[in-house]
Amino acid sequence: MLLDDLEHGLNLSKAEGWNQTEKDWRLLIENPLNTCLVVENFNRIIGTATALSHSNKLAWIGMVLVDKDFRGQGAGKILMMQLLEKLRHFKSIKLDATPAGQPVYTKLGFVDEHIIYRMTNPSMKKLSYDQSDQGIRPLLSERFREVKEFDEQIFGVDRTYLLETLFRNYPGKAFMIERNNKFCGYTLGRDGTRLNYIGPVFASSSDDAKILLSEALKSLINLPVALDVLQDKRDLIIWLESIGFIKQRHFVRMYLRSNPYAGIVKNQYLISGPEFG
Repeated sequence: MLLDDLEHGLNLSKAEGWNQTEKDWRLLIENPLNTCLVVENFNRIIGTATALSHSNKLAWIGMVLVDKDFRGQGAGKILMMQLLEKLRHFKSIKLDATPAGQPVYTKLGFVDEHIIYRMTNPSMKKLSYDQSDQGIRPLLSERFREVKEFDEQIFGVDRTYLLETLFRNYPGKAFMIERNNKFCGYTLGRDGTRLNYIGPVFASSSDDAKILLSEALKSLINLPVALDVLQDKRDLIIWLESIGFIKQRHFVRMYLRSNPYAGIVKNQYLISGPEFG
């Protein structure tokens, strides 16, 4: 997949009602360490599949799309088999599967890791969390090294390219918590074609995750918002429901070959998006 193909990919994701923007597609295509493929039918792009490289150790599959007029004809299988062949040197490959895609990936050897809920709020109205004296502040570039170190410890592998690109694209959506000179968490966010998106959120505690989310949501009052929260974060899910978020569907996080980069799951609250990890 080349940058010249970006418009075709964007059209495919829009046709599915997905939320990716041109910046999201550029993030995937522009890095030469990533693997992005298309399948054509008489010079017409009818499908895509991408793999984001996290430090050339962990590959994250996403944007597996096939034009609805060509489904059931093997295009998706061709994409996945070619993609996995190109990713053969990675120790681990991961993805966040929809319920429909889970059986397909299981047949390819992927193993379930955990469940993630997509939650949305069509029009943010209220916030209900006390943030006074909690150490919340905008994330500045001079503190970004701490974000990368914190993220690598919790995610399990260095994903500097993803974090730097999200921060560069949307600096006004980035926040951090520091308490007693200790870095306690961060959040990033991005725009979408349909909804504003918050994530990732990695934090030392559920309370810190709520503080970060409350700050990120301040600028999104009366706007539609989406986020993806790990199923085991029950306290956070209850709070999100109390401010109007609704569970829409779920993803199944899956891995292939091995899972050496599981990280510290208890501190993972919101993911970066199913296409990014």
